Amino acid sequence: MGTDQDKPSLRERLRSNPATRHTYRVVVGIVGGIVVLAGIVAIPFPGPGWLLVIAGLAILASEFEWANRLLQYTKRMVRAWSDWVLRQPVWLRLLIGVATAALVYGLLVVSLHLTGVPGWIPDWVPVWR
Repeated sequence: MGTDQDKPSLRERLRSNPATRHTYRVVVGIVGGIVVLAGIVAIPFPGPGWLLVIAGLAILASEFEWANRLLQYTKRMVRAWSDWVLRQPVWLRLLIGVATAALVYGLLVVSLHLTGVPGWIPDWVPVWR
C-alpha cells in the first residue's frame, strides 16, 4: 500500500502535465510579480517594503532560475551588510540605528503630510500637518 510520501505533490503533478505546466508558470510569474511590485511601491514608506520584494522574489524563484539567482544575490548582500554592521563598534551601530529610525520617521511624516494625517492621530504627536 502506498503512503502519502509516495504521492506526487501538487506542484509535481502540475509540472508533469504539459497542459498545466505553462499555466502554472504564468500564475507563479503573475503572483510573484504583483508581490514584488507591491514591495517596490512600499519601499519609500515605513513598513515591510523590502520584505515584500524578497518574498516576491522567493515566489518567482520557485519557477524561474533568474529570480533564484537574484534572490541568492540579495541574501548575500543582506548578510554582508548585517555582518559588517555587527563588526562595527557599539557607538557606530547605535548611530546607524538612530539614523535609520530618523529616516523612517521622516518618511512617515512626509507620507502623512502628502496623504493627510488621519483624525485618530492626537494633536500632540509631532507630525507635519
